[in-house]
Amino acid sequence: MAHKEEETIMAIRRTVSLAALMLAMGSIPAFADVEAAKKWIDQEFQPSTLSKDAQLAEMEWFIKAAEPFKGMEINVLSETIPTHEYESKVLTKAFEEITGIKVNHQLLGEGEVVQAVQTQMQTNRNLYDGYVNDSDLIGTHSRLQSAVNLTDFMAGDGKDVTNPGLDLDDFMGKSFTTGPDGKLWQLPDQQFANLYWFRKDWFDREDLKEKFKAKYGYELGVPVNWSAYEDIAEFFSNDVKEIDGVQIYGHMDYGKRAPDLGWRMTDAWLSMAGAGSKGLPNGRPIDEWGIRMEEGSCNPAGASVSRGGETNGPASVYAIAKWDEWLRKYAPPGAADYDFYQSLPALSQGNVAQQIFWYTAFTASMVAPKSEGNNTVDDEGTPLWRMAPSPHGPYWKEGQKLGYQDTGSWTLFRSTPLENQKAAWLYAQFVTSKTVDVKKSHVGLTFIRDSTVRHESFTERAPKLGGLVEFYRSPDRVNWTPTGVNVPDYPKLAQLWWQNIGDVNSGAFTPQEAMDRLAGEMDQVMARMQQADEANNTYGGCGPRLNEEKDPSEWLGKENGPHAKLENEKPQGETIAYDELIKRWTENQ
Repeated sequence: MAHKEEETIMAIRRTVSLAALMLAMGSIPAFADVEAAKKWIDQEFQPSTLSKDAQLAEMEWFIKAAEPFKGMEINVLSETIPTHEYESKVLTKAFEEITGIKVNHQLLGEGEVVQAVQTQMQTNRNLYDGYVNDSDLIGTHSRLQSAVNLTDFMAGDGKDVTNPGLDLDDFMGKSFTTGPDGKLWQLPDQQFANLYWFRKDWFDREDLKEKFKAKYGYELGVPVNWSAYEDIAEFFSNDVKEIDGVQIYGHMDYGKRAPDLGWRMTDAWLSMAGAGSKGLPNGRPIDEWGIRMEEGSCNPAGASVSRGGETNGPASVYAIAKWDEWLRKYAPPGAADYDFYQSLPALSQGNVAQQIFWYTAFTASMVAPKSEGNNTVDDEGTPLWRMAPSPHGPYWKEGQKLGYQDTGSWTLFRSTPLENQKAAWLYAQFVTSKTVDVKKSHVGLTFIRDSTVRHESFTERAPKLGGLVEFYRSPDRVNWTPTGVNVPDYPKLAQLWWQNIGDVNSGAFTPQEAMDRLAGEMDQVMARMQQADEANNTYGGCGPRLNEEKDPSEWLGKENGPHAKLENEKPQGETIAYDELIKRWTENQ
């Protein structure tokens, strides 16, 4: 590590030496900015994987690289999570004082961010100079070519503003932001997984363990499959019912008819049940949306079972049916009307035993002290809960994707003027730099760098974070992946999900009816993309090429086809002791 740091300092200092020469010649103002950098390093950017000398060398590079853009003002956009709040409130101020570039870092809901990205792509108007948008759009960006290809940018127009200490190989999510062409299209800024969440203090109670085993015949523990999750949900909701005078529930989820309901499903809910093909980071030929794209091809072939897809196949319908059933039977009253943002404070009330799918982005909120209304920590602030891998459904087989990982990533667009691109790229690198990343990660707990999650400060803090550090240090983390390249145009297709799934929650459609309609609508949209690509090369030749429709029986259960319906969708429940799980994680780090 020390040797690598010395190389980094030397590389950065070589690029900074020119600035010293220019200063001596009087061509740039005195290094008042260095004093600002020293102040921020001493007062804010600790701890760090870099020594203070290496941090200062990195900041000196930023000062020099930013000199042509001093006094400039740029606008960037991201969704509202604690990590981005820190960037918007603290790191913009630091960046301006150190580089002289003012950044207006706006925060909006995820749906509004996707809408702004889509609008800029469609109109070629420069709404923002940079976006943190999900790597779920990698299939879109690599096809439409409206985003800046960062690999080419760093070697070309952006070479003079690319940090020699960026260390791309240190980014855990780099593979998620790499297109089928092998080029980097986005730079990870924050990363979080959907994991299982449970009240370990309740699960450890001997009286409850005895009652559970007497009823179900196996140990109360972390559920390995959906059968066990359902048994545990039923047990706490209908058998335990109350703890310390408070009515409790065995499950938590949300169902409001809103865009985030769609992401609830596209964020790998179907693949957790077992829909899709084997393969990482996303199944081929069938991904977790049920979209078919053959191995070695960049052309999606359809979502419907009749075209070889799985969006309306038995595994997908099972997944939606269980979501609806559990929400009604085991979740707190009103949960069906919650959205993504409302579901979090509901969990911190302390009346829920488990949640099958919980975003680790909210770890920072769930470790808040009792004084802030968090009833899931003890008086010392130690979590009463833990996180673990989410259980899988009966259609899942070893080698399939197990869960979703969100990788919010910096994206630049070709419709942005080059000078603005360069200034935004400097800011993107600043907020993800080794100088600031450890401190930013302590605030937001959304790790992007391997070196950060292995920093000694997180070894010390790990017991207070409920398993987050152990998960991100384990090789298991690669089994949680974002939406992949099978999805040809994320904004166009994602909006179809919540509307159709919302009709299940309202009772207007059965799960089968809703998924049939969703699959059909996705195929219709992809058919229009195919026409545009064939006529105008809109998607660079990688637009959909839909299979002709066949009788579903020709696809179901066939090799590399959608799953046939199982006779038994509730096999025996299976659990694992949490301590055994953590031991497995730590031994394999």
